[in-house]
Amino acid sequence: MNARETAWRLFSSELNSATYEIKGDDEKSPSYVVTRLGAMVNRVLVAGVLTEKENVGTDDEPMWRGRVQDLASGNFFINVGRYQPEAAAAMADIDTPAFIAVVGKVRTYTADDERVFVSIRPECIVKITEDIRAQWLLEAARSTWDRLNRMKKATSLGDLSEKALLAKGFGEKDAKGIMTALDQYDIPNSTIYLKTIQTALRTILPEKNIDLGLPEDMSDDPDEIDIEPGSTSHSNADMEDIILSLLEELDTDGKGALRDELERRAESEGISSMELEEISNVLMDKGLVYEPNLRYLKRI
Repeated sequence: MNARETAWRLFSSELNSATYEIKGDDEKSPSYVVTRLGAMVNRVLVAGVLTEKENVGTDDEPMWRGRVQDLASGNFFINVGRYQPEAAAAMADIDTPAFIAVVGKVRTYTADDERVFVSIRPECIVKITEDIRAQWLLEAARSTWDRLNRMKKATSLGDLSEKALLAKGFGEKDAKGIMTALDQYDIPNSTIYLKTIQTALRTILPEKNIDLGLPEDMSDDPDEIDIEPGSTSHSNADMEDIILSLLEELDTDGKGALRDELERRAESEGISSMELEEISNVLMDKGLVYEPNLRYLKRI
């Protein structure tokens, strides 16, 4: 079984401006949408306000379309069909406006006039608190900042090639994504992404009056970006171990762990509800846990 792709944290402005897709060699191989900052995106974890939703299908076979505002740069667009029953059920139950988190795969659509539109096909949708939405804004800002700096370092090399990037310590996917982005889009305008990061940080910390100065030279990291997250930082492996232990502890009657209680205990360990959803999906892909029903998660 192939490992599940990492769910990227990125703002809608970066995702929606992507127009190039790397298709998988066969139906089981992952496809990637390549952003202008070099992210090779198969899956995303996004958060924001569900401002609109519409059932464009029928009552028997609903097909939901939704708009999620990230509050920093624009909107994500989600499409939920019959092959995502849990996400469809969640969409039916959520009234707008509401803070939600979405984990899903990215899809592109090319219109007759050759314009490319990007949307998300959700694997799961959960309601979240404003605090968790703020945490996502911080994570997306950090992730965007990292990609900006990697792109800056890459374009500063005299010998710009995938091989040269690997020799400089870039990861394989980072090197391939950056070279693909430069080939397809040329050097990105850093000001666009700096403005988005600045807006996100001002939303989280309105009293700080954060000003990144919007420099084109990204050689020095501004002090304002160095913000400690509000919760404990765990690696994915650590979170998997914690969740597996909690599942064993909370399964007192053999039915599995009640999701509400699992979420409460996970948050006390510094694992947000968004992270819990992602780690649960990874563990299910690994064949370590399963869902007896929608309210429980059980360790195998």
